[in-house]
Formats: sequence, C-alpha cells, structure tokens
Amino acid sequence: MENPGYARRLTLMDAALIVVGGIIGGGIFLNPGIVAQRTASGWVLLSLWVAGGLLTLIGCLCYAELGARRPEAGGSYVYLREAFGRLAGFLFGWTMLLVIYSGSAAAVATIFGSYATSVFGLSPGLVKPLAVGALVFVTGINLFGIRFGAQVQNVFAILKLAAIAVLVVTGLAFAGVGTTQALATSPTAVTGSLAGALLPVLFAFSGFSYLNNLAGEVRDPQRTLPRALVVGMLVVITAYVLVNYAYLAVLGHDGLANSNAPAADVMSRVFGAPGAKLIAIGIAISTLGFCNITLVAGARVLQVMGQDGLFFSSVARLHPRYRTPNIALMMLSAWAIVLVLLANYGQLLDFATFGDWAAYAVTIATLFWYRRRSKERPVFATPAYPLLPLLFLVAVIGVVVAYSLDKPLSAGVVCLVVLAGLPVYAVWRRLFSKVTR
Repeated sequence: MENPGYARRLTLMDAALIVVGGIIGGGIFLNPGIVAQRTASGWVLLSLWVAGGLLTLIGCLCYAELGARRPEAGGSYVYLREAFGRLAGFLFGWTMLLVIYSGSAAAVATIFGSYATSVFGLSPGLVKPLAVGALVFVTGINLFGIRFGAQVQNVFAILKLAAIAVLVVTGLAFAGVGTTQALATSPTAVTGSLAGALLPVLFAFSGFSYLNNLAGEVRDPQRTLPRALVVGMLVVITAYVLVNYAYLAVLGHDGLANSNAPAADVMSRVFGAPGAKLIAIGIAISTLGFCNITLVAGARVLQVMGQDGLFFSSVARLHPRYRTPNIALMMLSAWAIVLVLLANYGQLLDFATFGDWAAYAVTIATLFWYRRRSKERPVFATPAYPLLPLLFLVAVIGVVVAYSLDKPLSAGVVCLVVLAGLPVYAVWRRLFSKVTR
C-alpha cells in the first residue's frame, strides 16, 4: 500500500510556535550563569544575547530560503542529499538518529526528570525513569496526527512563554534593584574570550531548524515557513533578552555568575520556596515541549530516508489514518530512551550541541549550491546574499572549532559517529539495490 502522503495542517501560528518550542528548552534557565562567569558586566552580557539572537536570525533567514525552495518533509537531509549527494544526506540522518536529535531529546528529558523530582520531593533515583516517561508521553501524543500533536505543542509553547513572562515581571516589577546595578561592571569578574562567552548563548538558540523538517505538513509552506521562522525567532530573542535583564535586576552580575539555577534563585529571592517551585514547574513544561518537537522533527527525517531507500522501508510508512511516521517516531524515541539510560546530562548535551551546530554549517553551505544551480528566484530569498549566509557560516565554523578545543573528547566522539556511517552506507548500498550513487 502506498503512503497517503503528509497532510498540510499546520497554520502560521502552529509553525511559529514550533520555532519557539524548538529553541526554548532548558538553556535559557541554566546558561545565563555561565555567560555571566565569562563577561565583565551586565551590558556585555545583554549585548552577547542580542548578538547571538541576531546571528541565529540570519540562520533562520537562510533556512527560510531553503524551505521555500524545497517545501517538503526532511529539512537538512533533503538539502544535503540534493546538493552533495546521497552519502551526505545519509551521514546527516545517521548522526541525527544516533547523536543530534536523540541526544538533545534525552538531555532535555533528563532536565525534566531533575525538575520533576525537585518539585514533588522525589528521590533523585527517579530522574531517569521520569525522563523515560516524558519521552514515552510525548511520543504517544504524536502518534495520532500532526493536528493533535500541534495543538499540544502550542499549549507547551504558550505555557513556557508564560513561565518566562512570570520571570520577567518578577525581575522588573518586584526585584527592587535599579538599572544601574543590573548593567554595571562587576568588580570581581574574571573574563575570558568573547567567543567562549558566546558559546552557551548560541547553544540556547539551537533548534531553529526543526520547522523545516515539517515543511511537508505546513499550509502554503513557501510563504508560511519564512514568516514563521522570522516571527518565532523574534519572539525568542525578545524573551531571552528580557529574561537575562530580569536575572541581572534581581541577582546582579556577580549573583548571576555564582548561580547554577538563576530562574529558581530569582523566584526564590522574591517569593520564597513557593516561587522556586512554580518556576520549576514552568521549566519542566518547557522541557516537555522541546522533547516533543525534537522527536517529531527527527521522525520526518527518518521517514524520508526510508522512502529514499537509505533506511528501513518500514520506517517510510505513514499511518493510513493519521498520516504520521509512527514507526520512525517510535524508533527515534526508543534510541533516545537508550541514551537516557546510558549517559549523563553533561555527556548528552556535549554530543548533541556539537553535532547540531556542525550540521548547521554544512546545511547553510547548500544554499550556495542552490543559488548556482537555479537562476529562478524563490518565493523567499535570503536578503543581502551572499554576505549574510557567509557571515553565519563563518560564525558557526568558529563556534564548532571553539567547541572542539573546549570539549575535544565530545567533538571526537561525534566525528567518530560520522565516520562510522561511511562503512554502514557502503554495506547498505551493496545490500539494497534501490540505493544508487
């Protein structure tokens, strides 16, 4: 029986909230303290969050053109397969399955488990079981169609924005700390390079590409994708800058630098233990939304790979009624569960973030191939081409190199996973005649 094809049921609002949900996970609630440790003042810290947001917005503009050129499921896999061949597409999908998307979902599910045990006063030994339960829960939601899954995702995204709004209002209205102190230079700060300070900022902006994987289910995708990417990104930039200002207003730069959980510290400072518990619930909801969209987006990549003969044919099947890649979704979720059980949060985060940003670099490179190959102007074209794509590409390569120097073991593991895909591809091509050069 042939696949019925994806149903285009995602509206502009759905798509924009997918962008928001794909970016806002746990990073904004954890990473600002790391950035503060590497900067000298609130002004510099806020400037880095603005710069990171603008750089990511450039990436969104590039992905918007790629999505307008190929408004179909698969995202980066499709662009790499067309531009650089099936091997490149396979290596992306292989790494996505084993490290990038699965690792991201596993890491953030672990954050969910940590906050859930904190909120309900449970044993730390339940962190991993709760993380597994979160992955099973979000997988189950998406087995029954993109419309239902999108509605749940919208709720997650709105609730996480509500949690951020509570943080911002708390910081600005109830902190009682003036602007001068919030943005002042810290007398005790020990700063490093701006590149080192920018790393955790950019990692908090990861995930903006997930919508492109779902392009086959977006209504009027050539117009909706660019609008959703830009609108969603602007919402995230605004939220991130305001949250960081709220942290500074309540904790000051030194306090933020010494905080391992700035969101909880802000709410606790103003409202005591009930405030800390409230924001912990908001963070847990935020992580669920991130896991949800990560698994949904990754499943579409696996489904298209199966359709191309680069993965198991069973994975290519869509449910005849719900028109969802349920087998692919369950496979990706199952591997994410394995990673939860085998690795700790730090390892998962390191592997996923390096692979994620390396994938952004090679994907953006496909835009130059499309421009050379086709003279036809797409519905949406990246402005200031080739300057903006080159700027993004250079910046991302710099991030990847800096991360490799900072975390050589994690970078090496991801590179080994990619290299391991070469013999796997060769064997697959030999065994399955559908795969061609």
